[in-house]
Amino acid sequence: MKQIGRLSHAADHGAHILLVDDDVSLLKLLGMRLESRGYRVTTAESGREALKRLEVARPDLVLTDLRMDEMDGLALFQEIQRRLPGLPVILLTAHGSIPDAVSATRQGVFGFLTKPVDRDELFSTIDDALAQTSTPATEGDDRWREAIITRSPEMERILEQARMVAASDVSVLVTGASGSGKELLAGAIHKASSRADKPFVAINCGALPEQLLESELFGHARGAFTGAVSEHRGLFQAADGGTLFLDEIGDMPMTLQVKLLRALQERQIRPLGSTTSVPIDVRIISATHRDLDHAMHEGEFREDLYYRLNVVNLRLPPLRERAEDVPLLAKHLVAQAAARHKPFVKGFSPEALNLLATSAWPGNVRQLVNVVEQCVALTTSPMIPEGLVAQALVAEENAMPTFNDARAGFERSYLVKVLKITEGNVTQAARIAGRNRTDFYKLLARHELEPGAFKPAARQAEQH
Repeated sequence: MKQIGRLSHAADHGAHILLVDDDVSLLKLLGMRLESRGYRVTTAESGREALKRLEVARPDLVLTDLRMDEMDGLALFQEIQRRLPGLPVILLTAHGSIPDAVSATRQGVFGFLTKPVDRDELFSTIDDALAQTSTPATEGDDRWREAIITRSPEMERILEQARMVAASDVSVLVTGASGSGKELLAGAIHKASSRADKPFVAINCGALPEQLLESELFGHARGAFTGAVSEHRGLFQAADGGTLFLDEIGDMPMTLQVKLLRALQERQIRPLGSTTSVPIDVRIISATHRDLDHAMHEGEFREDLYYRLNVVNLRLPPLRERAEDVPLLAKHLVAQAAARHKPFVKGFSPEALNLLATSAWPGNVRQLVNVVEQCVALTTSPMIPEGLVAQALVAEENAMPTFNDARAGFERSYLVKVLKITEGNVTQAARIAGRNRTDFYKLLARHELEPGAFKPAARQAEQH
C-alpha cells in the first residue's frame, strides 16, 4: 500500500482518506495537500486498485475522480456502497461533467468538487463529510471490536454496519450458524455504544427450562415458587442501563415470548410472584441459528416479537465463507493457548496452516478453537506439524454431538432415506414416517429438502 507522508500533529483528527485518480501528478499534488492538513492518505490510480485498498483497511472517507478509465468514480461509489454502506465518498469533477456529479449526489455521494480544486473548499467539504459520519476510526477507536479477528471483506462490511447501528438504541438480531461468533459481535456493538460503561449481560434462552429461564430474566419474589427462599433480581435488572443479549432467542417458549414482548413494549417488568412492576432501561440484542422467518410462519415464533427484535439484522457468515481468516485466527489462538499451557509453542508449520485453511469447519470458530487447543496440548515441538492438525480434525469430527445436533442430524438422514425409497413421492414418504402430509412438508422445509430432487428424472439430469 502506498502511503504519502506521515501523520501531522497539526491535524484536528487523524482521519484516513483514500484518494483515487488516474492522473498520477494530480494524485501526488492532492496527497501532499491533504497530508499538510494532517490527514493520513492512501492512494490508488484506478477504481479497481481502490477496491483492493479497501480490502486491506477501511478509510474514513474516499475522495475520487469522476472520470477514470475502466471503472469511473460513480461505479466505484456504487461498489463501495455495496461493501461498506455509510462510508462517505466525495467526487472530483471537471466543469463539463457537473451534471453527472449532481446526479451522483442524489444517489448518495456526499458531495462533489470541481477542478482545479480550491484548497479551502476541499478542506471544508472533507470536514463536513467527517462530521456527519461517526467519529473517525483512529487506532485507539478500534478497541470496541478488538475481540473479533478478521481480514475478510464481508466481516469488515458487517462490522461497519455494527459500528453504525451501535450509535442508536434499536434492537439488533444477529443470525448465523452455531459457533460463528454471535455473542462476540453483540459484545462489540455494546462496546461501541453509549451504554459501553454499563453492564453487558448474556443468557442462552435454549439452555434453561421455562420456569428457570423466566426467573433468570425477570427475577422472582421470595416464595414465588418452591425453592424461592429469597428475592432474586433478574437479568433485566442486572443489565439496567446497558445491554441484554438474548442468545438462541428462537428456542424461547411461546409463553415467555408473550412476557418478553410486553416488557419491551412497556419498558418495565414484573418479577415472578410480585405485584409491582419495575422500570427497565436496556438495549436488546438477540441471536439465533434458526430461521426465525420460517418459525414465525409456522406459528413457532410470535410475529409481533419478531418484528420488534429484528429492527436491524446482521448475518454472520460461517467460517468456510471467510477462509482468509482461518490462518489469522489460528495464529491468534495458538499464541493464547501457548501462553496458558506451553510457552515454547510458536505456531503452526506452513503445511499445518494450509490444512487448517482448506478444512470445511462445520463447527465454525468454536471448532477451530477446539482444534487449536488440542494441538497445543499434544505437540512436543515449537511448530505444530500437519499430522497433529489432521489428528485433531478427525477427533473433532468424531466428538459427541449435542442432543439437538444429533436429533437434527438423525431427522435429516431419515428424511433423505424415505425420500430416496419413495423416489420423492411425499404421500408415500409421509405414510412411512407416520406423519400427515402437512407435518411432513414442515419437516422437509426445516431441513431444506426438496422432494423433486429425489425423483428419477432429477437424478438423471444431475448425472448428465
